[in-house]
Amino acid sequence: MKHIAVIGGGITGITTAYSLAKRGFGVTVYEKHRYAAMETSFANGGQLSASNAEVWNNWQTVIKGMKWMFHSDAPLLVNPKPSWHKLSWFTEFMAAIPQYEKNTTETARLAIAAREHLFSWAKEEGIDFDLKEQGILHIYRDKAGFDHAANVSKLLAAGGLERRAVTPNEMKAIEPTLAGNFYGGFFTESDSTGDIHKFTSGLADAIQRRGVKTCYGHTVTELSADQSHAWITSFDGEQQIRNTFDGVVVCAGVGSRELAAKLGDRVNIYPVKGYSITVELDDEASRRAAPTVSLLDDATKLVTSRLGDDRFRIAGTAEFNGYNRNIRDDRIRPLTRWVEQCFPGVCTRRVVPWAGLRPMLPTMMPRVGPGRLPTVFYNTGHGHLGWTLSPITAEMLAEAVETAPAYQ
Repeated sequence: MKHIAVIGGGITGITTAYSLAKRGFGVTVYEKHRYAAMETSFANGGQLSASNAEVWNNWQTVIKGMKWMFHSDAPLLVNPKPSWHKLSWFTEFMAAIPQYEKNTTETARLAIAAREHLFSWAKEEGIDFDLKEQGILHIYRDKAGFDHAANVSKLLAAGGLERRAVTPNEMKAIEPTLAGNFYGGFFTESDSTGDIHKFTSGLADAIQRRGVKTCYGHTVTELSADQSHAWITSFDGEQQIRNTFDGVVVCAGVGSRELAAKLGDRVNIYPVKGYSITVELDDEASRRAAPTVSLLDDATKLVTSRLGDDRFRIAGTAEFNGYNRNIRDDRIRPLTRWVEQCFPGVCTRRVVPWAGLRPMLPTMMPRVGPGRLPTVFYNTGHGHLGWTLSPITAEMLAEAVETAPAYQ
């Protein structure tokens, strides 16, 4: 039996470990936290959204980013302080603009393929993760936003996704609690929502039942590989422990760039901070006033999910500010205000704020497959779609390992 190390215990690392274990590999997972899914996989927007597959590499995003640069509450915020990492990332981001249409269509195709695996795994392992299969409604307040979405719909359709334009009256029928004036929307019935932390935690239990060794509370301090082996040194809080494997898969989110450099690879991930609030629906009036259908407000770059009966999650925004993990009040307030405007019957007295760093590559496409060495693999860089894409990229990665010449 070949033994593979997986670095990272978020949604990408745990799904990768699961796919490898099902193929008969011995697997060891390294995670610096005491539990799985404690960083970016902890409190995201909850959407399993093929309809949000549009990559950001277009001139519209660039122009908006420049306009918003000095507005602290803007949906897209870039710290103007220069760094080589940031400059190199944005240079490659601009260079990928010609691939905008192709990458959007391919992302939609991957997202659709991921659904089958996620649902079947949850059923097979008995994982309850507050799944709601009630579709996602994209909302637009003006004609320009609606027309852009119509063009995006053509790209999504090329990837196999069906979504339909809806009038304001139809929007009201789909989600009666939504308040405000809208030009129109697009509804994707096949999309869904769920709690990423519950799912990842449940799958983490499942991989242990399947014989995967989980090294929680282990920080990887050294990493190296050659043509036939990989070596990992980790610190468990008391001692350094060195182990040898037949291969390694880097699924370390925003930490993947540094680990890849140790292995001789360049994986230009930049940490893009996103924020969320979880509104605790403590009273019956709030539970009735909160939406059950998931929403995406394209103008504010906010998404929503109803998690069970008593939680309402709102998430979004993008902040380019390095590895800063601070939860800023001026970034949280717009999320709360949005709830009060769109769902005035929801009480926002008890709101739990959160921030996480999305691992984004300049092309907005994940890095899945081998590295420079035959014993090194990557499954990372999923950006804001890790929850949506991880099941299919885990399968792709496991197949790449299974068919690698080193393991034949």
